[in-house]
Amino acid sequence: MQATQLRKITQRRPERTKSKGGMGRAIKYLTSYKRQAALPYLFLIIATLSQLAVPNMIRRVIDAVTSGYIADQILGALEKIPAGFVGAAVPKILDVMQYPAEWTADQLKVQLEADFNNAPQLLINAIVAILVFAVLRGVFAFLQAYWAEKNSQAVAYDLRNDLYSKIQTLSFSYHDKNQTGQLMIRATDDVEKVRLFIGQGLLQLVGAFILLVGTIIILFSTNAPLAWSVMPILPVALVLFVFFAGASRPMFAQVQQKLSALNTVLQENLAGIKVIKAFTRERQQQEKFKARADDTMEQAIKLSRLFTFMFPLVFMIANLGQAAILYVGGKAIMAGTLSLGEWQEFSMYLMYLFMPIMMMGMIITQFGQASASADRIFEILDAKNDITDKPTASKLPAVTGNVKFEDVTFRYFGGGDPVLSNVTFEAKSGETIALLGATGSGKTTIINLLPRFYDPTEGKITIDGHDLRDVTLESLRSQIGIVLQETTLFSGSIRDNIAFGKPDASQEEIEAAAQAAQAHDFIMSFPEGYNTHVGERGTTLSGGQKQRVAIARALLLNPRILILDDSTSSVDLNTEAAIQSALDILMKGRTSFVIAQRISTVMNADKILVLEKGKVVAMGKHADLLEDDPIYAEIYNSQILAHEHEHEKEGAL
Repeated sequence: MQATQLRKITQRRPERTKSKGGMGRAIKYLTSYKRQAALPYLFLIIATLSQLAVPNMIRRVIDAVTSGYIADQILGALEKIPAGFVGAAVPKILDVMQYPAEWTADQLKVQLEADFNNAPQLLINAIVAILVFAVLRGVFAFLQAYWAEKNSQAVAYDLRNDLYSKIQTLSFSYHDKNQTGQLMIRATDDVEKVRLFIGQGLLQLVGAFILLVGTIIILFSTNAPLAWSVMPILPVALVLFVFFAGASRPMFAQVQQKLSALNTVLQENLAGIKVIKAFTRERQQQEKFKARADDTMEQAIKLSRLFTFMFPLVFMIANLGQAAILYVGGKAIMAGTLSLGEWQEFSMYLMYLFMPIMMMGMIITQFGQASASADRIFEILDAKNDITDKPTASKLPAVTGNVKFEDVTFRYFGGGDPVLSNVTFEAKSGETIALLGATGSGKTTIINLLPRFYDPTEGKITIDGHDLRDVTLESLRSQIGIVLQETTLFSGSIRDNIAFGKPDASQEEIEAAAQAAQAHDFIMSFPEGYNTHVGERGTTLSGGQKQRVAIARALLLNPRILILDDSTSSVDLNTEAAIQSALDILMKGRTSFVIAQRISTVMNADKILVLEKGKVVAMGKHADLLEDDPIYAEIYNSQILAHEHEHEKEGAL
């Protein structure tokens, strides 16, 4: 993309549409797994019920021990009391032990002996029950965690695939407006935050709700007055959490935005490390990265400040509830209306009451992060694609290659100054069309419109009479071979890169394409030949070698329409001549569009379009343009005559 066009794009960058309810939509991904999605919640219920049963067992242990001990002490005391005074002591003992008031001394002794004798068995029974519930809780907690993690990984897998698929299908205009680093952070860090909430936070939220409701029911069924003493703190805690959740969500979104900006700088610097070193800009780039890192840290500290205030407040509320229980429960014990075991049971259930409240702090943290990230993910998934197949689009049949531009005007994002203005020309089947002009004249835009990377703002483009907007993208692009000015190769072997558009191509087909592109000889000079590994973005190959591999990749498709965007710009004159000779043969019978900075490569074209500021100012063959068009003549003189003058000087030396 030319610099002037990019400046216009930046100036007209529209506001992004924010997606709402992203977290709920992410959770809906679980519904596609049906029973598997329900398993961790079923296991959670069993584990929570096992947890709720433990305090009652502990009360039984304490009551068994205390009742056995007290019974033993009273029996010993009764034996020491003279027989005449036993009758007077019995009513008081019956009242303290809460036995029926009409019992006789003999009945009292029988009950006390039973309490003492049964205490060891009751103790064993309660301990065994505690162990059973502990095992149940452990087993089902493991199953709950395992299936929750499995489900969350499945959701992350689906989200990443949907994101990648969406990014692949989005039009060039979307990628013009969005930086690579921002897209990367959404497919990695944002998806991971959503996954963590679905795998942990959501389960904790459901578990906290079950534990809270179950505990409240048990507290009121056990001792309603004692339960009412701690109930006033629940609405206070709820209001606080709603406030913190609302305040933290936009702050989490800002953290992710800062992280995206940081990641963008990192990605750009890694991609352009050679340029940075060549211009000794390491210090300046470090300062740029540090500035983004400082912004990210500052925003993270603001968020941390909010939560460092929240957590102590939560613990203070929990301590107030504990203080209320100590006061009310202590008075009940002294009044004889509450046993020590019952008080201990109630205290443990109270911990179960405050445990979900304290868990809310972590859940809110995860939810805030995940919710902001989910909105950012669905912002991409909801993005509208400027270039799509019409519902009525048909498959483009095999074409002969007749291309027409009819009054084509193009503006980026539909506004601003036109990049192309009323461009009209025709390329007949088998013709070679050369595009010539200064930087920013619209050459690249013309070839971007042909495979529908963009659509014309006005006018239309047809191939064999078919409007490009009426045919499917796949059927259109499969018949167009493209070699872009900026060569992009992928990590893998040279063979894989040549066969990128036709993975099932035979070795003979691949070698034939490489030979036509003058690439076979240098490929065979490598020890591993076509299996030679190509580094990231083809860094292990020279510019000319990468260009020839890219040409072979396009030629392997045997396209009816060929686009060469200055495809010989990265090679020396000898290599250019060899490639041009091969291309001259291969372009026969194909409609070819050629962009070239060197006029020598387009002199034999069937039609040359001279562009200036987005308009076709001249059109024709080389000889006619040289005679009739001053712009073309100026370009010719500046290149050809200057080149001849250099040769004369070299000969004189």
